[in-house]
Amino acid sequence: MSILVLGTVALDSVKTPFGQRKELLGGSAAHFSMAARLFTKVNLVAIVGKDFPQEHISFLRSKGLNLSSLIIDKGRTFRWEGEYRGDLNTALTLNTELGVLSIFKPSVSEEQRGIKNIFLANVDPDIQEHLLRKMRSPKLVGLDSMNYWINNKRKELIKLLKHVDIYVANDQEARALSGESNIIKAAKALRGYGAKMALIKRGENGVLFYSDKFIFSLPAYPVEKVIDPTGAGDTFAGGFMGYLSKAGKINPLTLKKALAYGTVAASFNIEDFGLDRTRRLKPQDLEKRLNKFKDCFSF
Repeated sequence: MSILVLGTVALDSVKTPFGQRKELLGGSAAHFSMAARLFTKVNLVAIVGKDFPQEHISFLRSKGLNLSSLIIDKGRTFRWEGEYRGDLNTALTLNTELGVLSIFKPSVSEEQRGIKNIFLANVDPDIQEHLLRKMRSPKLVGLDSMNYWINNKRKELIKLLKHVDIYVANDQEARALSGESNIIKAAKALRGYGAKMALIKRGENGVLFYSDKFIFSLPAYPVEKVIDPTGAGDTFAGGFMGYLSKAGKINPLTLKKALAYGTVAASFNIEDFGLDRTRRLKPQDLEKRLNKFKDCFSF
């Protein structure tokens, strides 16, 4: 089984207490793909500008990604600049340049329209809806968003949730969209909007999964030195959705294992800047850390 991810491929500039990097390869779709590729074939749908370095395209191809739906258009690539200060759970956005993302209309091949596993990574809900309408009878649809879209396109986002199996949000986003301060009540409210399952990322506090059938919670994997959290949530989603795509079925066992794989994948992401750690990640690295994770929290 393959998976299709719609999102951003960007040039990120990041500053943390451990250093500063300029115009790193980043974006929600790129981070997602670095984890999902370890489980399944990834079809990436995004847009970049003519200024996007060819070396990054070559790198993404070298990781086995299908880039046939990566649009290269006139204009500048989407750029994000952020800084992490005392609290590494939250980034301070210093600058955002949409560039060609502001005119993005995703297009996929006839063959890709039949892909059953889809992840709509963080991007404008109108763009997400545009892509989803092109797909034929998807089996599993995951959706991510952010506070900007919650605040500015709330109606469009809630409408889209009615066509989604799994809504992925961090705790701040879940509270903002639901209007509930309690995280369980927030998850129930998100389910009420239409998404069959809600997955709430809680940073260093782990992850909460909610559905009508069961609730499941996992702690974060203990990482000694957090260098750069940028893209950790997207990497988590890549591990989670990638495993479910490989498993080919949805049940409590596969969902729990997918949450564990996503948690472990995210723990690698935060150990270095950008994709510097996950680009080197191999399946055996994931399995080794997963076994340590089990040892840490089994009793």
